[in-house]
Amino acid sequence: MQLDLNLLTALNALLEEGSVAGAADRLHLSQPAMSRTLGRIRRATGDQILVRTGRTMTPTPRALAMRDEVHSLVSQAHAVLSPDHELDLGTLERTFTLQCHDAVTTAIGPGLLETIRSRAPGVTLRLLVEAPSDTSDLRHGRVDLEISSAEPALPEIHFETIGHDHLVAAVRPDHPLADGELTVERYAGARHITVSRRGRLHDPVDDALAARGLRRRVVAAAPTSTAALHLVSRSDLVVAVPERMCRPTVAALGLRTLAVPLDLAPARINHAWHHRYDTDKAHAWLRTQVREELQAICGHSDA
Repeated sequence: MQLDLNLLTALNALLEEGSVAGAADRLHLSQPAMSRTLGRIRRATGDQILVRTGRTMTPTPRALAMRDEVHSLVSQAHAVLSPDHELDLGTLERTFTLQCHDAVTTAIGPGLLETIRSRAPGVTLRLLVEAPSDTSDLRHGRVDLEISSAEPALPEIHFETIGHDHLVAAVRPDHPLADGELTVERYAGARHITVSRRGRLHDPVDDALAARGLRRRVVAAAPTSTAALHLVSRSDLVVAVPERMCRPTVAALGLRTLAVPLDLAPARINHAWHHRYDTDKAHAWLRTQVREELQAICGHSDA
């Protein structure tokens, strides 16, 4: 049986896009041509691959089982067929997708964009916020580099700890907590706002307070640190934020930061990528630029 290996590229697009129209746009084909290709894939595999459910299409169990393997095969084929040459940043044209906390974007974004503008003007960045839940975006190639405090669970995701950050309490300059010693009792007695992309009203600060027999009043949750800090600037709320990463926003809003009177572990600053990019010269260059920007803010890794 003679196999058309071009079908793998089409199958990969179909499985990642989840629609004939999306795969057609991705591969620069017409929808009829993509539909015919899907028919050929169905005949070759003996499986429907995508089935219509209402106005959308749903992958079959076999399609879901083969999705990661198909993506890996296509990535390996591209690596084999791509010429191995020195990286020319001046002519490099590529789009990288970074996913990170909004505070990280604010902290490293200006320097990173300026480096790209001056050294690799053909590179484009897509800066995404953290997903509301754990995803397989790194595995499936939808995200090139993820910056977070988490340690990846999958063995094919490589990561590096670049530094650490610690929480501080941010308040408006004339907030009552800004006068005198900030005791744990005064801190607990204030009105608080949390930062949670899932809207959680409880975080490690509450656990540390509970260990001291105290509770705080959390009156709101904001999806980003930037939103929370803006709310703090216009109210008597208190928010605990990473000191180094939030420094630009804190300064721009004219806020004060106070040491949180609790024993809280510092947060790691990791960046993670799929191992398929280990030897990708352009991706390695991007990792270096991100590492240098983060190290300038939070110090070198002591991991």
